[in-house]
Amino acid sequence: MNMENLGRIQAQQLTKRFGKLDAVRGIDLDIAPGEIYGLIGPDGAGKTTTIRMLAGVMKPTRGGARVNGFDTSREAEQLRLEVGYMAQRFALYGDLSVLENIEFYADIFGVRGAERAPQIERSLRFARLEPFKDRNADVLSGGMKKKLGLACALIHRPKVLFLDEPTNGVDPISRREFWDILSDLHIRGVTIFVSTAYMDEAERCSRVGLMYQGKIISEGTPAALRQMTQGDLLAVQASNLQAAEEIIKPLEGVREVQIYGDRLHVFVDQSAARQPAIEAALRAGGIDGIQIRAAAPHLEEAFISLVTHQGEG
Repeated sequence: MNMENLGRIQAQQLTKRFGKLDAVRGIDLDIAPGEIYGLIGPDGAGKTTTIRMLAGVMKPTRGGARVNGFDTSREAEQLRLEVGYMAQRFALYGDLSVLENIEFYADIFGVRGAERAPQIERSLRFARLEPFKDRNADVLSGGMKKKLGLACALIHRPKVLFLDEPTNGVDPISRREFWDILSDLHIRGVTIFVSTAYMDEAERCSRVGLMYQGKIISEGTPAALRQMTQGDLLAVQASNLQAAEEIIKPLEGVREVQIYGDRLHVFVDQSAARQPAIEAALRAGGIDGIQIRAAAPHLEEAFISLVTHQGEG
């Protein structure tokens, strides 16, 4: 294997069609060894299909990819032994203990001989499951099941790890613990390709791809993507958000209005010039409890803005 390709993920015009549906539409990727690459997008955007093709478990309709130096179509069998893949519903065996599940995956990936016992112990310790190694998988909490799935996916020490929404439905503390483990893997040089619905997780990635309707509509560091929102951002609090939104939308210089929790996030061409006019219009409209301040955009707002303006221009 060419050592330059170890840990690298590349795709050219990767496409998958199901009948008349283009689930993934000609995406290009070049992910460097050791990166954490986050793929974010709504349900049905094509994230799972993309990961399945990259992991060698599904063949593309058109285009191709190379992972760790292997062609994901022609060398899928070799590839599966070289990468870790954790699907949304990872196959754990509930009537087996934590240790027995890890041993089972060690058998699948051919972890044998002198390295077997030390690697199993490392996996248990790394996933912080040593105190629970004799507990059956079906009685574990959701977060512990995710960590066990990760330990099983890592048993053969892959250089590339694919994770499909690995923390979906997991409590916030377990999500943080899971990402602490991923950060340790990142430090060790493992390339991680992760899809996620959580924007705070995407913020922890080296680069992020925003996926919508089968295409990656934008890509970059989280900081760079946050700056792709159109205009300056004003956070507006008011007694009646829906009424305030209707008043603000048609005002001069207002480019976009998003409801964000207990406030409106208003994108304007120039915040200093537009803030007084917005406040005056709200007061004239009988809105009280008004507070307006300049704010920095979040990744979630950048994604919504980019999706909203798809096809313009």
